[in-house]
Amino acid sequence: MTSSPLPPTSTMAALHSTTTTTLFRSPLFPNKSQTPLQRKPKQCLAGRVRCKATKGDNDNLDQGLARLDRRNMLIGLGTGGLYSAAGNSFAFAAPVSAPDLTTCGPADKPDGSTIDCCPPITTTIIDFKLPDRGPLRTRIAAQDVAKNPAYLAKYKKAIELMRALPDDDPRSLVQQAKVHCSYCDGGYPQVGYSDLEIQVHFCWLFFPFHRWYLYFYEKIMGELIGDPTFALPFWNRDAPAGMYIPEIFTDTSSSLYDQNRNTAHQPPKLLDLNYGGTDDDVDDATRIKENLTTMYQQMVSKATSHRLFYGEPYSAGDEPDPGAGNIETTPHNNIHLWVGDPTQTNGEDMGTFYSAGRDPLFYSHHSNVDRMWSIYKDKLGGTDIENTDWLDAEFLFYDEKKNLVRVKVRDSLDTKKLGYVYDEKVPIPWLKSKPTLVSRRIRERPQFIFDLTTTFPATLSDTISVEVTRPSATKRTAAQKKAHDEVLVIKGIEFAGNEPVKFDVYVNDDAESLAGKDKSEFAGSFVHVPHKHKKNIKTNLRLSIMSLLEELDAETDSSLVVTLVPKVGKGPITIGGFSIELINTT
Repeated sequence: MTSSPLPPTSTMAALHSTTTTTLFRSPLFPNKSQTPLQRKPKQCLAGRVRCKATKGDNDNLDQGLARLDRRNMLIGLGTGGLYSAAGNSFAFAAPVSAPDLTTCGPADKPDGSTIDCCPPITTTIIDFKLPDRGPLRTRIAAQDVAKNPAYLAKYKKAIELMRALPDDDPRSLVQQAKVHCSYCDGGYPQVGYSDLEIQVHFCWLFFPFHRWYLYFYEKIMGELIGDPTFALPFWNRDAPAGMYIPEIFTDTSSSLYDQNRNTAHQPPKLLDLNYGGTDDDVDDATRIKENLTTMYQQMVSKATSHRLFYGEPYSAGDEPDPGAGNIETTPHNNIHLWVGDPTQTNGEDMGTFYSAGRDPLFYSHHSNVDRMWSIYKDKLGGTDIENTDWLDAEFLFYDEKKNLVRVKVRDSLDTKKLGYVYDEKVPIPWLKSKPTLVSRRIRERPQFIFDLTTTFPATLSDTISVEVTRPSATKRTAAQKKAHDEVLVIKGIEFAGNEPVKFDVYVNDDAESLAGKDKSEFAGSFVHVPHKHKKNIKTNLRLSIMSLLEELDAETDSSLVVTLVPKVGKGPITIGGFSIELINTT
C-alpha cells in the first residue's frame, strides 16, 4: 500500500491560560493488498523497534513529543510545528490507515475475557468510488415506521435475512456486529504502530466511521430484499415523540427485537439523554424539557468549533482516546447505557461496545447520530474539518456484494453523494430550547466546612468544587467570540476502561442544591461506555462556556467555580487538573 502524502507544515499560536485551581469538597458528599491474505498473530512485526511512548500528562507538549518519537523511527524527522486544525499535533503527522486484517486479534470484553471479532479474510481490497447519481434514499423516523406496513415488512425481512446468513458471511448480522467490536475494542493495531490500537471513539473519527458503517449496513439490507431504495430509519430521540424505544423494536416476535435491553426502560418509559446509571425521579414534563435543552446545548451553544463538535484530532501514531466531541459524549454514550441490560455481565448488548451491534436498535440510534452531523452542517452553519489527517483517514468495510472496500473520510462528507437524505418533515424542537437561569449566581468564593485544599491529580470520589482562573476578566467583543471560543478543560481524566463512568459539571452553582439539566449552570457531562479491560483510559473533556458566561452574567469574572458530581463509576476516577482556554472556532 502506498503511503498517503504528508500534510503541509503549518503553525499555530497556542492560546491557553495557565490557571490556578483551588479544590473544595462539599461536606454533603462525604489497512491495500492484491495478494492472498493470511491472518498473522497480533504482535509487533519481527525486527521492528517497539516504540511505545508514555503520554505523561496528555497535554500539548507531551502528546506531540510522543508522536515525534514514534515517527522518527518510521519516517524520519520532518520540519514544522503545530498545525492549526489539531492544535496538539505535529505537521508531519499522517492519517490513520485502514487496518491490516491479517493482524486482527482478539477484542477485549470489559469482564476480562476476549472475543474473536475479526472479519473473514479475502484476497482483494478495492477502493471506494462514489455511486452514480440516482434516486435518493430517504431515512425516516423510526417512530413513523409503524404507520407504513410495507416499509416495516421490508425492514423486518432485511434483518431476518441478515440473521439467517451464515456467521462467516460478512453481510450477516453476526459479522456486522463484529465490525463495531473490532474497531472499538482493540481488535486492530494501527498500521506501522503495532503496539497502538485503532480506536474510532473518543476522537474526530467518530462521526465518519459510523456514517460509513451505516452506509454499508443499509446497502446490505437493500441487496438482501432486492430493494436498493431501502433506507435505514433513525431513532428521533431528540424530539418528544421519539423519546422512548420505538415500538417496532419491542415486538418480541420481530427480527428487530433484542432480548438484552433494560426491562425498566421499555415504552412508555421516557428516555433520559443525561442518563448515568440510575433513573432520576422527575416528572415527564421536566424530563422532556431537560432532554430538549441538552440537545440545544450539545448542538448549538457548545458546538462552537470543530474540536468541540467532532472530537479531538487522532492521527497515525497517536494514543487512542484523545477526547470525544459533544454528541459522542452526550447523548450518544448515555443512550448506550440507558438501553443496555444491567443484569448482563457487561451491560450487553447496547451497554458495551463489543456487543452493541447485535441490537438492531443500535443502527437506528447511530442513524440519528449521523443525522445530527447533517443538521450541524445544513441548519447550524457547521463545516467539515479541512485537515488531511482527518480527510484521508481510512477504514475497511464489506459491501453488499461481499467485496472488501477501502474508504476515506473525505468521501463521506455529503450524504447526497452517498445516495441518501433524512426526512425533512421531522420536527427539530430543540433548536429553540435554550437553558434558563436559576438566578442564584455565586458572587463570592464558596466557604465549605472542610478546608481540603489540594494539588492535582485528585480522586473524584465525592462532589468537588474548584475555583478556576479565566484567561481574562475583560468582556470580549462579538468578533473575538467568533474567532475564539472560551472552553473549560478538565484534564487527565483517568479511569478503568471496563467500567461505565459519568460525572456532571456545573459552573457557578450551589454544590449543596444543584440546578436541573435545563439550567444555565449545568455545563455538561463526561460519559464513558465500557469497552476495555484492565487498561486505564486517560482523556480530556472540553466544554464550551462562552454562552454560559453570557447567561450567568460572568463575562467579567476573573474566575469561575466549577463543581464536579460523580454519578456512576465503581473504580477510582482521577482528575488531572483544570484550565480555561481560548481555542479557534474552526
